[in-house]
Amino acid sequence: MQKFMDVLSRWEAGSLSMLEAGELLGVSERQFRRYRDRYEEDGLEGLRDGRLGKPSAKRVPGAEKDRMLALYREAYRGWNVKHFHEHLRRAHGFRWGYTWVKTQLHGAGLVDRAARRGAHRRKRERKPCVGMMLHQDGSRAAWLAGQPALDLIVTMDDATSTIYSAFVVEEEGTASTFRALLEVFTEHGLPSSLYTDRGSHYFYTDKAGEAVDRQRLTQVGRALDRLGIEHIAAYSPQARGRSERLFGTLQDRLIKELAKAGLSEIGAANQWIRQVYLPAHNARFGQPAALAESGFVRVADAALGESLCIQEERVVDRANTVSWGRLKLQLPQSPLRAHYVKARVRVHQYPDAALAVFHGPRCIARFSADGHHAPLGPTRASATACSPPSSTLRAACGGGLRPSLTATARAVPKQPQVGTKKRSQGRTKKPSLAVQHQRQPTL
Repeated sequence: MQKFMDVLSRWEAGSLSMLEAGELLGVSERQFRRYRDRYEEDGLEGLRDGRLGKPSAKRVPGAEKDRMLALYREAYRGWNVKHFHEHLRRAHGFRWGYTWVKTQLHGAGLVDRAARRGAHRRKRERKPCVGMMLHQDGSRAAWLAGQPALDLIVTMDDATSTIYSAFVVEEEGTASTFRALLEVFTEHGLPSSLYTDRGSHYFYTDKAGEAVDRQRLTQVGRALDRLGIEHIAAYSPQARGRSERLFGTLQDRLIKELAKAGLSEIGAANQWIRQVYLPAHNARFGQPAALAESGFVRVADAALGESLCIQEERVVDRANTVSWGRLKLQLPQSPLRAHYVKARVRVHQYPDAALAVFHGPRCIARFSADGHHAPLGPTRASATACSPPSSTLRAACGGGLRPSLTATARAVPKQPQVGTKKRSQGRTKKPSLAVQHQRQPTL
C-alpha cells in the first residue's frame, strides 16, 4: 500500500504516466486505473483483495476431511498414501485428489514425508515382447496375520510387469520353483529365458560371491536345459531391480489387503491372490509391451509334467522296492518281467509330492506322497534322456535277443539254447588213440 501511495502521488504530480505507474507496480495500465478508482471510493480498504477471508468454492468440507483422517487412523493405518487414496475412491466414494489427501496426512502427522531420492540410475530397457524373459524370485515376510514368516513366490514378465503366478509357501525351494514354472508354462508356454538369483536350488556355486558352475546343474537347471530355456543368474540385488521394486509394492499392499480380507490360512490366501488380487494388480501396474508378438512357445502338458519335477536315479533292491527318503516304494507286478531287481530306474517327484518310477522311457509305477500305489493311467512320455532298454525288454518286444538271466520262462518266451547239446546216454564214447593201439592184436 505504501508503494501504491508513492506511485499514485507521483502520477498525480505528472511525473509518471499511467502506463509507467502500472509498470512500477507490476500491473497493467488498466489495473492501475482500477486501483485508483477503488482508492478514491473506499480509501486503503478498497485496495484489499476481495477474496481474502472467503472460503474457496472448491474447498473440501471439514466433515469430509475429518472422515478421511478417521478412516486412515482406524482402518488404514500404515498404508501408503497412493494405496489409501485408491481405496478411498473405490470403497468410500471419496472424490477429492491425491495431492490434497497427502497434504492433509502430512499435516496431521499420520504419514512421514518421503526421503529425498539418491542419484539417478539408468534402468535396463524392458524386453520388447512378452515371453522373452521371466523373472522369478521369493520374498520372506509375515504375509498372513497370525502366521510366522512365509515365502511369496512370484513369476513376472519383464516386458509388461504382469504377474503370471504368485503364491505363499512355508519355504522357497525346488518344489515351489517347479510349481510356479508348471503353472506359467502350462497356461502361456515356454519363455526364451528365466532370470533368477543364485539361490542353491537354482545354481551350484563353489564359493560365495563367485560365478555359478554351469557344468553342475541343479534339478531346476536340468529341467530348464532340457526344455531349451536360457537360465540367467543375477549377481547383485541391483541387477534384479525390477523384482526388488515389485516386492516392495507387494509387501506394502498385499499384506494389508490380505489382512483386510481376513485371510490367515495359506490355501485360502493363495486362492484369493490368484482370483482377486492378481487381476487387480496387473490392471493397475501392468504395461503394454512394445511389440504385439509373443515369445512364448506352446508345448505338450505331459512333457512339461515329466520335465518340471525332481528326478533321481535309484537301483532296485532285492525286495523289488525302491528307496525314496524314508519310503519304500514297492514295484507292482509287470507283464514284461517278473521283477526289476538290480535294475537302474529313475524316480520322479512332482510339485504336489506325488511319485513315479520310470524304467527307461516307460512309467512302471505311480505313488501318492505317502508311498501308496496310485493308478498308473496312460503312460506319459518322458522328456528326460534315459539309458537303452535292457535286453529283456527288447527280447519281449520282438528284438530277437536272448533274455537276461533274471527273466523267467513265463515272462519271456523260451529261446533255444546256444552251444553244444548234451550227448545221449546210449551213445558210446570214441576211444582215444592210445587205447586203440593197445587193443590191436599182436603179430
